[in-house]
Amino acid sequence: MNEGIGGIKGPEGVGPQTGSKKTVKKGDVNFKELLKKAIDNVNDLQKQAEKLSNEFAEGKVSNIHEVIIAAEKAAISLRLTVEVRNRIVESFREIMRMQI
Repeated sequence: MNEGIGGIKGPEGVGPQTGSKKTVKKGDVNFKELLKKAIDNVNDLQKQAEKLSNEFAEGKVSNIHEVIIAAEKAAISLRLTVEVRNRIVESFREIMRMQI
């Protein structure tokens, strides 16, 4: 029954693994750190856009293009972050609905 179809082998190795230890190599980043860095990056972009906007309003920055580009970068990064959050929450909900 595990003969395989056209080069696809059977389900060997599928199932719970016992006794295996996960080793983290130096330089590996866990999900928490990666997410924190991404959120910090979005926050920095938001702060930079707000700073440029305030400086433009005060007359310290005369190039409106820099202000608009910074604001758009911040807006796009925030939309991406919200969408990633929505996908993570939806994935979690789907996992919680699974029956064991």
